[in-house]
Amino acid sequence: MRGKPLNLVLLAGLILAGVLNWTVEWNTSEPNFEFLPEMVRSVPFNSFSANPNFSDGKTLQRPPEGAIPRGFAPIHYGPTPEEAVRAGEELRSPFPADDKEALERGVSIYMSFCAHCHGGSGAGDGAVVRRGYPGPPSLLAEQTQTRPDGQLFHIISYGQGNMPGHAAQISQEDRWKVISYIRSLQQKNQVTQQSTAVQPES
Repeated sequence: MRGKPLNLVLLAGLILAGVLNWTVEWNTSEPNFEFLPEMVRSVPFNSFSANPNFSDGKTLQRPPEGAIPRGFAPIHYGPTPEEAVRAGEELRSPFPADDKEALERGVSIYMSFCAHCHGGSGAGDGAVVRRGYPGPPSLLAEQTQTRPDGQLFHIISYGQGNMPGHAAQISQEDRWKVISYIRSLQQKNQVTQQSTAVQPES
């Protein structure tokens, strides 16, 4: 029974609101009442405009020392061959060789960013090479196969020889996944060579 008076009050309020809505004529040509208008019409500052709120009078502020952009993870290695060797000794791929999702993503990234030079099989015979661009070393060569994953990661990040760095185009995670796919190409090539070597002469 306690809820009955409350229901009657709510019903009366609803009826009153309906009556007011029906009888009151709203002038749509006039703006509505603004509550806290300073929040509606705050003073904006363009990026390169003067700004009295900062000590240097500028709106665009230099990021604090050591700040890292959102979504970016720094690599603590320099762009030298010695640093590439160090990366090979210290870095390990976070993806195991049997990670199918990483391998599938690696295929997609490789075909988008690598195949035009390194070729679909990794032999260094991509489309731009066939049109006269200096060919890269084969990814199937023993020299590349024996390089640690961390060194390949460094090369993809910073570049080597005619190959530019791809750190700005490919995320760190995808660089490791590309390496997973490169390892699978090398493994397939080894299997093919072994099967060819054991075939009897006709």
